Amino acid sequence: MLPDLDELVALRGAAHGLHLHAHRPALARLLGGHRSAQRGRGMEFEEVRLYAPGDDARTIDWRVTARRGRPHTKLFREERERPVWLLCDLHDGLFFGSRRQLKSALLLRAAAMLAWAAANSGDRLGAVLVDGRGTPRVYPPRARQAGVLPLLQALVEMQPRAPGETPAAGGEGVRRLDAALLALRAVLQPGSMVLVLSDFAVLDSDAIAPVESALGGIRAHSDCRLLWLTDPLEAQGLPDGAYRVGVPGRSWWLDGARSRTPWQAAWAARRQRLEALAQRLILPLTPLSTADAVTDSIPGLLREPAWAA
Repeated sequence: MLPDLDELVALRGAAHGLHLHAHRPALARLLGGHRSAQRGRGMEFEEVRLYAPGDDARTIDWRVTARRGRPHTKLFREERERPVWLLCDLHDGLFFGSRRQLKSALLLRAAAMLAWAAANSGDRLGAVLVDGRGTPRVYPPRARQAGVLPLLQALVEMQPRAPGETPAAGGEGVRRLDAALLALRAVLQPGSMVLVLSDFAVLDSDAIAPVESALGGIRAHSDCRLLWLTDPLEAQGLPDGAYRVGVPGRSWWLDGARSRTPWQAAWAARRQRLEALAQRLILPLTPLSTADAVTDSIPGLLREPAWAA
């Protein structure tokens, strides 16, 4: 069953108590990470308390003072909300899964959990969504539910609803992902956190220089992490027997035993290529499997020290 909006909203409960910690503390400090403890004439009102010697007279709350008969002053805290961006690569090839869920469903559920965790952390949530059927959709960072709910609605609308071909390595697939990364770079603020959710199937090619360049530009000024959507069948290959594989209008018979060795070799090459890319750019790479419930995998991902190592 495809995830609907009600399910993604309900994941807010599972995300309770989860927080996004910066992978590189220096970047978190660049924008303060979260709200500063500094008190003064900031942007966000915090509370009213009794006036104390040394308080700025300009912060006296005259209405409360008149009502209570004793001087009271306003306290503010400086807003330093960190922008958190989700980049979601929703191509038709994600309509595939051999275990608990489709890879597209895994993406939606993981994105929802991360979105609610960002809201829990007091961060502003933004997103770039791309599906290959148009230009990337950009949702500027917004706080609390105002940032989460439009994103969840868009994810439900854009998710694949029928089998489709995984984009060929290189070519249109690389251009799609590159366009999403460039759209993000155009609006990205230094010190942001960027979480890229994709199966990175388009990187099965040597023609990945544009994607690597865009990721490198993002990584230079932001805390970036790659979340790799996987399915056990992709790594293991087909069991023994004959199988009809493909997409509607383009399918063929495949022998499980005979195809297993080249299948596993192709998967190993993809993994090595992606790991090499992450190593060159010093980007954390975390696999997410369709075999695992996101309510189990995402909390483990967000626990320190794994996220903040």
